[in-house]
Amino acid sequence: MAPLGNEKNQLYLGLFIHSVKLGELQYLHDTAVCVDKSGKIVAVEQQYDQKKAEETLYPKLGWKTDDVTVTIAKEGQFFFPGFIDTHIHAPQYPNVGIFGKSTLLDWLNTYTFPMEASLSSLPKARRVYTRCIQRTLAYGTTTAAYYATIHVPSTNLLADLCLSLGQRAFVGRVCMDNLGPDYYLDESASQSLAATRATIDHIRSIDADFDLISPILTPRFAPACSVDAMAQLGALHKETNLPIQTHIAENVDELKLVRDMFPDSKNYADVYDRFGLLGKRTILAHAIHLSDEEVDLVASRGSKVSHCPCSNSALTSGVARVRWLLDKGVGVGLGTDVSGGYSPSVLDAARQAALVSNHLAMPSRTGEKQIDAEAEDDRERVRLSVEEVLHLATRGGAEVVCLGEKIGGFEVGKEWDAQLIGLGLVPDEDDGTESKQDEDQDQEHDTGNVDIFGWERWEDRVAKWVFNGDDRNVKKVWVRGRLVHQRR
Repeated sequence: MAPLGNEKNQLYLGLFIHSVKLGELQYLHDTAVCVDKSGKIVAVEQQYDQKKAEETLYPKLGWKTDDVTVTIAKEGQFFFPGFIDTHIHAPQYPNVGIFGKSTLLDWLNTYTFPMEASLSSLPKARRVYTRCIQRTLAYGTTTAAYYATIHVPSTNLLADLCLSLGQRAFVGRVCMDNLGPDYYLDESASQSLAATRATIDHIRSIDADFDLISPILTPRFAPACSVDAMAQLGALHKETNLPIQTHIAENVDELKLVRDMFPDSKNYADVYDRFGLLGKRTILAHAIHLSDEEVDLVASRGSKVSHCPCSNSALTSGVARVRWLLDKGVGVGLGTDVSGGYSPSVLDAARQAALVSNHLAMPSRTGEKQIDAEAEDDRERVRLSVEEVLHLATRGGAEVVCLGEKIGGFEVGKEWDAQLIGLGLVPDEDDGTESKQDEDQDQEHDTGNVDIFGWERWEDRVAKWVFNGDDRNVKKVWVRGRLVHQRR
């Protein structure tokens, strides 16, 4: 089953907002974006309306009017790149919001492993995975890097569902032959590798070129895998050049576990590096407690980090220093880390990233003595702006999953992975607009928490959306030009 194409070319008109670099959003007003039947952007032109597009753009592209679908953003709406979730556990979706008073290792044994083990049942897996994909699409997630379970059939099912529902995805069968409960563990390193190859073969059978769905090598985290399993995964990566996802330095107890289990390695990052698992296609989740030496190693290998602020707080794991990572040359994206994170929304992860960075900028203790101006500037720099967290959620995330050439923005040549965002317009009672709203406008109860009065600059409207928005603001979602979600 090949990824689906589009029956018609597509014209999008209105306001387009995207990140052009860290800290800078571009606002393209009155713009036309043309997307061909393959889902690729073939033209971006400003100062266009539908009539002008039909008269000038269509002939240039060889398009005919009756072979084009037109989507126009209404007042208060804008097109934005699809969100990229660089770290999410699909089988844990039923557990969102459940972590009790646990820290990481206790939480795994109490909640996570039992849930994942139960998804050996294909009917249950179908129910959970379908809902997870539908929910993330509804939040505007067009690309997700999924951890599945150790089970081959249900992992294959996750890949099938992502393809049929239209979400771009990396799907990884979890490898863990060394640490875990007896009821949920790979039999051996060789069995773990064989099972991983089986999922790779299946994904290749449904999407031969990995255009939409790609396998991803997934050692759960270093202590979960034996030395033999790590070595075999490193060899498999060298053979296939498939991407890799894993966890690193999430919890202080985890650090001690790594030291005890890998005494010959200098540090946590060195464990992965020794086995050839630290490279340009590696996604490292969390990276909270890394040393300078480790970050330098990660940067030199071109590996990237998935920042998961929600789960880092929920499980009291710590605070990742994103600015420090970026300054060191490490690419960073955002991860929801469902279900350590309680929300499947990347927009929620963006606001959490901003707030967590503010905590790093706060004085370390009440009554702290006044510090010099240079130290104050350094502390202030750690804060992440709205523009920066939206970059991490889109273009930055695209770089993390090594799809920067394909998605993350609205340039010609990129694929149309996008969402139409609608904000709640507050009517002016004096002019009676509340009594003559267009029938097409969303009902009052469905506009979400973002109230727009009309006098806000667009920069301020975007800030309101980041801190107040939710799935009610996501009106439509496209992946490679295919409409995959529409709010009704």
